[in-house]
Amino acid sequence: MMNINPETEQELRERIISRPDFVLDDHDVMRALISANEKSMGANIVDLRGVAMERLETRLDRLEDTHRSVIAAAYENLAGTNQVHRAILRLMDAVEFEHFMSDLQGDVADILRLDSVRLVLETRQKDMEAAAALKDVSGCITLVIPGFVDAYLTGGRDTPTRAVTLRPVGPAVEQVFGEDANLVQSEACLKLDFGPGRLPAMLVFGSHDPQHFSQQQGTDLLAFFGGVFERVMRRWLA
Repeated sequence: MMNINPETEQELRERIISRPDFVLDDHDVMRALISANEKSMGANIVDLRGVAMERLETRLDRLEDTHRSVIAAAYENLAGTNQVHRAILRLMDAVEFEHFMSDLQGDVADILRLDSVRLVLETRQKDMEAAAALKDVSGCITLVIPGFVDAYLTGGRDTPTRAVTLRPVGPAVEQVFGEDANLVQSEACLKLDFGPGRLPAMLVFGSHDPQHFSQQQGTDLLAFFGGVFERVMRRWLA
């Protein structure tokens, strides 16, 4: 047994009496005291206070883990909100349509950490010439036949479409992303409404990371971005 100087023992005792919280707040010290108490009572006696304390410690650990998770999620949501707001402000800076589309492919894509951006426009045969002029303005515009957007979003199934769809890329990815198709692994599809008399359209964000867009993620911020993009595009189309 280790010998302790009586003066040191008395000093330690006085410190504990004057600062009991020092012992109570230290999990390791409390476990040691409880263990010593159980040994002194014998092997056949169960200390319910010790059991209760272990359960409380387990609950506290879980609460701390939950607390950290909530804080991390809050910071992530805040960062995502700031990203989308910055992207929207950059999108609204353009004073010409060419600059608008260039910013969409450039600065906006960089802010949102995207590897590819495509604006998919359904086009009637009689409007093909005018639509082709739009395509000449930017390489990120893809022209498709009427009905393509809903078919792409639903995979050809007879199901309602959503404003935002997050998923791994589908079989028609090459028709949307063109030369980028081999690299894109996940996508966010924003269905667009350009107003009465106009066919549906779609803004598609592509990422090389297969986990960048998934169905478990929230879509509120992307839906907001899509709503702003719709309104800005209506002005250009007018």
